[in-house]
Amino acid sequence: MAADPSTLAPLDLTRIRQDFPILSRQIRGRPLAYLDNGASAQRPRAVIEAESDYYQQHHANVHRGVHTLSQEATDLFEGAREKIRRFLNAASPREIVFVRGTTEAINLVAQSWGRPRLVPGDEIVITWLEHHANIVPWQQLCEQTGAALKVVPIDQRGVVDFDAYLAMLGPRTRMVAIAHVSNALGTVLPVEQFIAAARERGITTLVDGAQAVPHQRVDMQSIGCDFYAFSGHKLYGPTGIGVLYGREAELSAMPPWQGGGDMILTVSFERTTYNALPYKFEAGTPNIAGAIGLGAAVDYVEGIGLERIARHEADLLAYATERLGAIPGLLIIGTAPEKASLVSFVVEGIHPHDLGTILDAEGIAIRTGHHCAMPVMDFFGVPATARASFAFYNTRAEIDALVASLGHAREMLG
Repeated sequence: MAADPSTLAPLDLTRIRQDFPILSRQIRGRPLAYLDNGASAQRPRAVIEAESDYYQQHHANVHRGVHTLSQEATDLFEGAREKIRRFLNAASPREIVFVRGTTEAINLVAQSWGRPRLVPGDEIVITWLEHHANIVPWQQLCEQTGAALKVVPIDQRGVVDFDAYLAMLGPRTRMVAIAHVSNALGTVLPVEQFIAAARERGITTLVDGAQAVPHQRVDMQSIGCDFYAFSGHKLYGPTGIGVLYGREAELSAMPPWQGGGDMILTVSFERTTYNALPYKFEAGTPNIAGAIGLGAAVDYVEGIGLERIARHEADLLAYATERLGAIPGLLIIGTAPEKASLVSFVVEGIHPHDLGTILDAEGIAIRTGHHCAMPVMDFFGVPATARASFAFYNTRAEIDALVASLGHAREMLG
């Protein structure tokens, strides 16, 4: 049971910020205000030190050696897998596959689950909110198999139309692939509701959780999806590492996606037999340090408490929405009632890229562009937005600095 937010101790931001070395930097003589966490969060010292310790004391290849270093590396690597299993409340470490990130995880499912199964006339359902990584692999799969891609509409708030979604689930729907949280708008989807409707109809489901796991507790038993994907670098971990959770029955029935290395049991010129889960999907030498660093990141956020993180970020979102909404000529894009801690916006008469450049001159890092979600930009009729995305180490003072810099930008360019 989740803790009552009113009983949670507030975060000690002074101590927390000291855990992140980069936050002490100055940019062009100004204190860094890092508000681009939706693209990639910063790393605490615990993650940096975990990777460094592996390289300095334990580096060797995993699963293949009897010597001490190989055994130590294997223990650290598999220990990280178990941490992530607990973090997701997966049933077994066999359901945790290490990949390079969310993008690779979705491509793996599209090719290994979808390509052998789908035939012309089958359907894949996604939503208008999706990141390109949850659009393009399904488009490619449709081209390969003759299946059709169907897209659930959104409204002007950025809320997915659940009734339209239900109407799209038909006898030929084979896969529902949806974002847990929109990276462009911050909309939080009630994924349990979406997944339950699909499962009632026998439809396989995948959730893109890249923007969810840093901000809220996710539970595979509660969500009930067949696949869930996320990237380490958005969860305060290293780049180049991510996780595909897959229900064991689904993964067992899927052929390997790539061949070679640790995904084999035996190889002859006549045939190859494949390794057990999850190694069947982990061809080649894995990102050992990345997995260890991701395990350390999970330890770190759980040490702080995801409920406390969520409460602090909700406060930041409310404060930023109020302050930004009061700026003349500024329009917030994405006003769903349930949002993660980011605000996308445009300012009348100023291109978002110009905003980003001016803010950077004052030490403020935001993201500008289409955010790998071009259909969302097309829906709202804008070429790009500016996006400020918050982490638990951000402060109200940094939001005040953002607002002040936007005022300077309006004076210069408005």
